[in-house]
Amino acid sequence: MNTLRGNRMMRTSLFILILFLTGASNAQLLKDSEKYSSFLFYMKHYYVDSVNSAKMVEDAIKYELKQLDPHSIYIPADEVQKMNEPLEGNFEGIGISFNILNDTLFVIAPIPGGPSERVGILAGDRILKVDGENIAGIGLTNEDVYRLLRGEKGTKVTVSVKRRLKRELIDFAIVRDKIPIYSLDASYMINENLGYIKLNRFAQTTMKEFLDAAIVLVDSGAVDLILDLTGNSGGYLEMAIALADQFLDNGKLIVYTEGINSPRNERYARSGNLFEKGRLIVLIDEGSASASEIVAGAVQDWDRGLLVGRRSFGKGLVQTKLRLPDDSEIRLTSARYYTPSGRLIQKPYNDGMEEYYQEIYHRYSNGELSNRDSINFPDSLKYSTLIQKRTVFGGGGIMPDIFVPLDTSDYSDYLSDLIRQGILNQFVLEYVDKNRKDLRETYNTFQDFRQDFVVDDKLLQKLVAYAREQDLPENETEFMTSQKRIAVLIKAYIARDLWTTSEFYEIANEDNEIFLKALEVMNNWDTYGIK
Repeated sequence: MNTLRGNRMMRTSLFILILFLTGASNAQLLKDSEKYSSFLFYMKHYYVDSVNSAKMVEDAIKYELKQLDPHSIYIPADEVQKMNEPLEGNFEGIGISFNILNDTLFVIAPIPGGPSERVGILAGDRILKVDGENIAGIGLTNEDVYRLLRGEKGTKVTVSVKRRLKRELIDFAIVRDKIPIYSLDASYMINENLGYIKLNRFAQTTMKEFLDAAIVLVDSGAVDLILDLTGNSGGYLEMAIALADQFLDNGKLIVYTEGINSPRNERYARSGNLFEKGRLIVLIDEGSASASEIVAGAVQDWDRGLLVGRRSFGKGLVQTKLRLPDDSEIRLTSARYYTPSGRLIQKPYNDGMEEYYQEIYHRYSNGELSNRDSINFPDSLKYSTLIQKRTVFGGGGIMPDIFVPLDTSDYSDYLSDLIRQGILNQFVLEYVDKNRKDLRETYNTFQDFRQDFVVDDKLLQKLVAYAREQDLPENETEFMTSQKRIAVLIKAYIARDLWTTSEFYEIANEDNEIFLKALEVMNNWDTYGIK
C-alpha cells in the first residue's frame, strides 16, 4: 500500500514538472508523466542493483532543461537560498568584508550598521578563532568562512581577534543579523554638475540604493549623469523597469516581453522622477546583460541619452522561478525581452551551449572588441530610434552609440598574474594594515589622498619584491608595460581599504577608457550628443 501511495505521489509530482517543461496537450502530459513514473517504479523494484531514483529525476530535469536554452536551470533544494542571496539583497551573518591573507581571516571592513561594527570589530583585525576553535594556518577557504560565520539571525558566535599593537587576543560575542548585499558600487560627483553611479546587479534593494545615491548627487548639484552598467550581469526585471523609469517621460514604453505561453506584456514609464531631464550617458560592455540591457535599450530607443562602450552580452530571456514539491526550483525561460523599437536583445544559441558561452571569446578573436568595423549587422537587424530615427541594431545585445575599443596596450601576463593570484590585493592589504594610522593622519580626506598620494618607484619595487616572495618571478619588460595601470590599481585599492568602493572607482576610472570617453562626450555634447 505504501509503495502504491508513493508511486501515485511520484506521478503527481512528475505530471506537474512535465506540465512546465513541454508544450504538449494535457492528455499527452498525463501519459508522459505516467510513462516516466512507471519507468522509475520498475527501476526501483526490478533492477538488479539499487538505484537512486531522486538522482535519476534530477539528472533528467537537468538534461531536459539543457536542451531548451542557456538560461533555464535547475536548482537543488539545498542551494536555493544561496542562489537567491545576490538578488534578494541580504543574508544572515556577522557582517564583514573579508579576505584570507597568509592563511588568516583578515577583516577588510565591517559592513556599516552590521553586527560586527556594532561590537567594535575594526578594519585590519585578524580573526584567529571562532567559538574557541583555531582557524588560522589550517588552509582556510571562503566556504569555511561562510560555514563558520553565517547563520540564522539571532544566533551568537564568539570570535577571537588579533589586533595590531594589542598583545592578547580580544574576544567579541557577535549576534548574527540580516546583512545587506549592495548592488551600488560607487556614487560620486565628477564635477559641479555631473554625477556618476555604478551598479553591479539589479536586486531587491537596487532602487533604494540608486535613489538614496541620486538624491545626494542632486542635492550636490548634479544635473547630468553617467550611469555605469559595465559588467552588470542583470537581475530582476522589475528593478530594470524602475531604473529606466527614472530617465523617461510619462507614458513611454520601457520594454515588452512575449512568449508562446506569455502574452505580450508592455511596461511604461511614469512621471516625476529625478533624472528625466539633463544629459545622460550609459556605459555598457560585453559583461552588461539582461536587466542592464533593458535600461540601455530603452534609453537608446527613445534618444534619451547616449550609450558609450562595447556591445552588451545579449541576454534577453525572461526566467520564471517555479518551485518543485521538494522545495527545489527550476528557473524556466518563459518569454523574450524586446526594446521599445522592437529589437530582440537575446543573441542566438542555435549552435549549442558551449558555443553560446564562448561567444564573448569569439568577439575577441574576431577583432570585435578592438575594432567596430569587425562587427557586421545584416540589414534585417536594422531598427530606428523612436524620436530622431537614428539607426540601431538588434539580434544580440545592445550596440552603443559610441564604440570604445578594448585597450590592451598596457596589459601583460605579469599584470594578469598579480591580479589573478591575489598578489596585488594582498600586498595592498598588508601595506594599509602597517600604515593605516600614518595614512589617516597624513590624508585627512579622500580628496587630499587623491590629490597628493603618489605611488612612487619605491612602493612599486616593494610590490615586485613581494611578488617574488609569492613565487611570481620578476619580468622587467612586462612590468614596464603595465607600470601605469599597476600604479593606478595600487592607489585605488588603498583608497578602497581606507574609505569605500566609491573612492576605489573614483581613482580606477582615471585609467578606464570607457569612462574617459564618456567624459569627452559630456564635455563636447554638441558634437557627440543627441540634438
